[in-house]
Amino acid sequence: MERSVNREFKISFEEIHNRLNLSREVVVLFNKAEQALLNAYAPYSKFKVGWSLLLENGSYIIGNNQENASFPNGICSERVALFSAKANHPDLIIKKIAITCSTDDFIINEPVAPCGMCRQVLLEYEEEQGFPIEVWLFTKFKIFKFNQAKDLLPLFFKEGGLKKKN
Repeated sequence: MERSVNREFKISFEEIHNRLNLSREVVVLFNKAEQALLNAYAPYSKFKVGWSLLLENGSYIIGNNQENASFPNGICSERVALFSAKANHPDLIIKKIAITCSTDDFIINEPVAPCGMCRQVLLEYEEEQGFPIEVWLFTKFKIFKFNQAKDLLPLFFKEGGLKKKN
């Protein structure tokens, strides 16, 4: 009988305590995410999410969550921005993304990460482009920087399992 083997994943990220040390590119990325947050449509949850991404040509794309009374019809800010980027700039590499959130109901101290669906979409884009996407999660109080989207979802789904073997 074979013995089981314990394995573990190590996920690394940097916690940054001072916005003054950020590059101009990242500051603009954060500002765009905060602007997107203002136009989020979240009348039901009151939890707004703003997202921005930076393309290799220097363009920024924003997204925000869009809720609907029929809850499955809403969409997360991450997918709004990613789908917009790929629809309008299909051949450009996504270099960096930034995510922030807010609510009037409580103070959000810790950065919020994308949901599982959004992580999968982000990761598939990263895999397809063959270039890591730097991920920034931030609030007024904390900043987390991940060097690649894969760090958010180490055991991701790959379409290779769907292909018929000849």
